[in-house]
Amino acid sequence: FAISIALERQGQIVAGVVYNPAMDELYTAERGGGAYLNDRRLRVAARSRLSDAVIGCGLPHLGRGHHGNFLIELRNVMGEVSGVRRMGSASLDLAYVAAGRFDGFWERGLSPWDIAAGILLIREAGGFVSDMKGGQAMLEDGSIIAGNEPIHRALLKTVTKPLKA
Repeated sequence: FAISIALERQGQIVAGVVYNPAMDELYTAERGGGAYLNDRRLRVAARSRLSDAVIGCGLPHLGRGHHGNFLIELRNVMGEVSGVRRMGSASLDLAYVAAGRFDGFWERGLSPWDIAAGILLIREAGGFVSDMKGGQAMLEDGSIIAGNEPIHRALLKTVTKPLKA
């Protein structure tokens, strides 16, 4: 769990905070000012191959989302990466990508308050964030995929490919 707050001004996320009270970790970002964990500057991980990457994800809850589609995505990703993790808080998962603790992350069915601060954290830490179509409608459609440039590109391709028989 985490506390996540973001400020949007004229259609742009300009500030974001994610607080992890269990670890007393405060992740902050200001547009153009970088991303920080407490007082330490953040950078996304530098891995460039999915086979070396640890990827975070979210699972669809009972009655929300399409479990069959998620299982296809998970199978695709598990066959390409070093490991998959499920923490339980999308905002904290995104902060972990910004901090380089996870190499990437994907999830569907999220609300804007789950991801707005994390979007800015990742961008200010040098990462890439998009919706599942590769666009910028994360807050509108609730899907998100994130990582550094090569991981983001490879993860997007892997998550969205059809399952091979």
